[in-house]
Amino acid sequence: MKVPEEPCQCPDCLRFYREHDRLIREFPTLRKQQEINWAALQSFRTLCGRVLEDLQKTINSNSSNQSEENFQEGTTEKKEKSITQVISDLENVNAHLYSIEALMERIFDVKVPDEVEDKFREVAGELAPDPLNIDRLRLNRLLHQTPDLPDK
Repeated sequence: MKVPEEPCQCPDCLRFYREHDRLIREFPTLRKQQEINWAALQSFRTLCGRVLEDLQKTINSNSSNQSEENFQEGTTEKKEKSITQVISDLENVNAHLYSIEALMERIFDVKVPDEVEDKFREVAGELAPDPLNIDRLRLNRLLHQTPDLPDK
């Protein structure tokens, strides 16, 4: 299968590219990338864990109230099965997040000298130049005026 030469221009991909470049610009060193990725993983685990706890409380309270609501048995069972499936999925997500955390801990063992951190900064500037840089703005304006390029 041939990979297209032009990157996808759908709204989701464009949002991803902007976020990707922003993260490179704002965290242009190995150390900063380590820290931001660790923080992102921890925030994901915290949020996912809290939602999982709330859903488990909901299903437990529904189970205790189910005897009182026997007349709505069909809808209660469907909702409970749906919540049970979501809980199972979130438990799997949490298990994967713990695995990723264990792998990421190894990344923190890597330390590089300042000269290498400077190289990270240099490459970051090449990979994700500041979109508000005057040269970048001129280039964007020229690209958007080119008739054979799609203007999205």
